[in-house]
Amino acid sequence: MPVAAVTALQGLRDVGKVQPGQAVLINGASGGVGTFAVQIAKALGADVTGVCSTRNIELVRSLGAGHVIDYTREDFTRSGQRYDVIFDLAGRHPLAACRSALTRTGTLILASGHGGPVFGPLARYVRALAWSPFVTQRLRVHAAKPSRADLDAVTGLIEAGAVTPVIEATYELADAAEAIRRLTEQHARAKIVIAVRGRHAAPQPSTKETNHA
Repeated sequence: MPVAAVTALQGLRDVGKVQPGQAVLINGASGGVGTFAVQIAKALGADVTGVCSTRNIELVRSLGAGHVIDYTREDFTRSGQRYDVIFDLAGRHPLAACRSALTRTGTLILASGHGGPVFGPLARYVRALAWSPFVTQRLRVHAAKPSRADLDAVTGLIEAGAVTPVIEATYELADAAEAIRRLTEQHARAKIVIAVRGRHAAPQPSTKETNHA
């Protein structure tokens, strides 16, 4: 939650400025940030489209996406549909292609992506920032900032039942290598958790200690 959920909240609410009734596309909807983003966009009142692989269609639909695009069969940048906000968590499409799927004044939020072996997605980010002043669309690069208030806001959404953290699998600490292998070799749904369990329960404070706490 402190990273993935807050990234989604800040990206959609603060950078994208999502409003009720807007069309929002989440590219990478079944990932760690994406599963939160679909639900938060829905909670903000948006008409949500999620982009994911075939095996994750039902998951993304269950999170509240009104429309789901299977990227193995369809390219959202060529569908002719236009979106007010695109939250790009995959970064596999050229900037020009993403812009073609935006409304004239839409917002593209880049929060991840692929790139060269040295600079990764940095070149894509630089191009977006360089283009933005000269086009009617808003091209933004987003990285989450730690915020207690935003973590509390996400907690409130979870307690209200509007957002549910998605965990694909839980591994014991002894199986951490297998968890990392699964993460690197497969497209994990949402998050994989490694459970770190203490051997003994924490000692209970005495009444005197509790009174002084």
